[in-house]
Amino acid sequence: MTKHTIRVVMPYHLQTLAKIGSEISLDVDSPVTYESVIDAIEAAYPMLRGTIRDHVTKRRRPLLRYFVCSKDASHEPPDTPVPDAILSGAEPFIIWGAIAGG
Repeated sequence: MTKHTIRVVMPYHLQTLAKIGSEISLDVDSPVTYESVIDAIEAAYPMLRGTIRDHVTKRRRPLLRYFVCSKDASHEPPDTPVPDAILSGAEPFIIWGAIAGG
């Protein structure tokens, strides 16, 4: 299996919880999908399990969004392959906190 180093940017509250900077790099086995990136995050930072996606259903938390190559990919299937620009490290996989209020 080929490993790819994937850059990931996360929102401040998850950075604080995991005690990390604004960007991390993770080695992810091919094929690299949205789900395998989140699997790698949760494996490397167990304190983030359940914060990005539900423990049981594995569905993305409603107030978090995934962005790939400047595109909102939040509603794409989890087994969607990441674009080549993310595989090459040219672009990061971004997890962003949505803003809600009333």
